[in-house]
Amino acid sequence: MPLRHVPRLLPLLLGLLLVVAMPLQAQQPTAVIAAEVRLAPWSDPLASLGTLRADESVTLSATVTDVVRELNFRDGDSVEAGQLLVRLADDEAQADLRAAQALREERRNAVNRLSQLQERNLAPRGDLEDAQARLRQVEAEIQALEARLADYRIHAPFDGRVGFRNVSVGTLVTPGAELVTLDKLDVMKLDFTLPERALGEITPGLALRATSAAYPDTAFQGEIDTIGTRVDPVSRSITVRAQIDNPDGQLRPGMLMNVAVEREARQAMVIPESALIPQGRRQFVLTLEPSDEHRVTRREITIGARRQGEVEVLDGLDAGQLVVAHGTERVRDGQPTRLLGILDESTSVPELLRQDRDDAGANG
Repeated sequence: MPLRHVPRLLPLLLGLLLVVAMPLQAQQPTAVIAAEVRLAPWSDPLASLGTLRADESVTLSATVTDVVRELNFRDGDSVEAGQLLVRLADDEAQADLRAAQALREERRNAVNRLSQLQERNLAPRGDLEDAQARLRQVEAEIQALEARLADYRIHAPFDGRVGFRNVSVGTLVTPGAELVTLDKLDVMKLDFTLPERALGEITPGLALRATSAAYPDTAFQGEIDTIGTRVDPVSRSITVRAQIDNPDGQLRPGMLMNVAVEREARQAMVIPESALIPQGRRQFVLTLEPSDEHRVTRREITIGARRQGEVEVLDGLDAGQLVVAHGTERVRDGQPTRLLGILDESTSVPELLRQDRDDAGANG
């Protein structure tokens, strides 16, 4: 190296020597958020797919041949039990009823006259009995006509919501012609199947949750109402029927539902799922030692079932230990840490981070 460059390199060389000669500075503790290994009720749900049905459902149809005279609903209306929905033209039936009523009056008068005559022994008793029989006959005919007239008026058999009407005023309908559907939707029936081996774990009244692709963020609560009496010999499954309240009318018959039946709960050790450090098929966590600057120790654990945001720990941890739930990617085994807080039902990661920033600003 030419000597003329030596003066220029001297400051750099002196700086390097100073860096080497200085003692190593202690590492600044890394800020982490912890969670406590806690004992909590845990239930492994039985999962299935189910189909919704209305609590009550009927297709209203005509039983006589005639023209639609009146429609007292619109598509999708909520109706009450007994409400008149459809009236067919009944002019001919009404005329037959009036004729029968007039004949009844005539025969009633005849019976009254014969009764008076028979009391004075001026008429044979047989004539009076024949007249009374003819009166009973016409009264029976009137009852039949009144029942026939009821077929011209179609009422709602229960409270519910009508679907699309398939006819208009003036349409000629025949027996069996579908007029409108009616569904009771305040409570829904959910039919699904479970494996035969689950028979010993389910009972009527057992709680369940159901979700739908239409409402992915809403869990509908219900309970098992009836368990089928037969096991399918092919699929080895049993049909179960549950009831789900539907006060807002969100659910519809025919919807596909994801069902999770809550089995009897057990006590389990639980940690946040965010504390897991997966490595192949193995799972690790970082535990904290409060008596030693919250120093980190990497530990392998055995996990069980999972649920939203939480995981069951089968082995490797004890209840009450602290594990790193936020910041696992920034610390290594053996490092000290600065604990920002412990997650629980009353705290969250954003709140703890915000509090740390506020404290740092106040101290700065």
